[in-house]
Amino acid sequence: MNIIETNRLSRRYWRTEALRDLTLSVPAGSVFALLGSNGAGKTTALKVFMNLLEPSSGEARVLGVDTRRLGEKERAQIGYVSENQKLPLWMTVRQLLDYCRPFYPTWDRTLEAKLLAQLDLPPERKLKHLSRGMLMKAALLSTLCFRPKLLVLDEPFSGLDPLARDDFVRGLLEASELGDWTVLVSSHDIEEVERLADHVALLESGRLRFTETTESLLNRFRRMEVTVSAPVSIPAPPAGWLELEQKGGLVRFIASNYDAEATERTCREHFPEGAVTAHPMTLREIFVTLARVSRTQPKGAAA
Repeated sequence: MNIIETNRLSRRYWRTEALRDLTLSVPAGSVFALLGSNGAGKTTALKVFMNLLEPSSGEARVLGVDTRRLGEKERAQIGYVSENQKLPLWMTVRQLLDYCRPFYPTWDRTLEAKLLAQLDLPPERKLKHLSRGMLMKAALLSTLCFRPKLLVLDEPFSGLDPLARDDFVRGLLEASELGDWTVLVSSHDIEEVERLADHVALLESGRLRFTETTESLLNRFRRMEVTVSAPVSIPAPPAGWLELEQKGGLVRFIASNYDAEATERTCREHFPEGAVTAHPMTLREIFVTLARVSRTQPKGAAA
């Protein structure tokens, strides 16, 4: 089952196409990261999913309902935490929970108590006296207690210091063990996303570059090094070899379709005497590589 599904979803602002033919599925129970640089279309996509914007063409469905028809029933099953979250700063943490609780029939008082302790929030302190990181955790707490089927996080790490980011991610990971929900996180903070997400999608200029499991993506990318005894002639790179270069006796490239046996065999075909080494890459390194390569590829080219 998919919590979110889109089919050739597009959204235009006058002549600017913020989203173009986006076809995407967010599986139920997943932590799904929507990645992309500023202006890639992430915020527009979230606004369409929340029915804050209507599609110019195509379709988006959330919880099985066309986003243009989302009603109170569906909204009561969707949690939302944003970098620009507006909270009643005059309230204490406990007053915020007391205020939110009656709006949600599914509010879980036992879960509330567990999360309040896990997130290490001072219940009697006013929100205006909390740090930005603590405010984000308070927003997360007030959202998770009603056990939403879908939790949407819009740039939740923006402006947080490293310790606050770590606390927020750790709190979210701990909370995930206490609930059954799907998380959609839109962010450009890739290091934090890598700790959370089991699925990733990359948007680029409003187009979907790829979508796959995080495990699959990390497995298919490797930074390759081939040590040769003398400078060699660099061939036209095989399909899937990115950023091929040579410096002295070292040939480097990124394998975007890495397979240990097949990739090393191809390396030896091109560099018979070379010693081949494959290095794993982080999600951030993969993102940066694809961003660089995209400058020289046609829009919509496959990763």
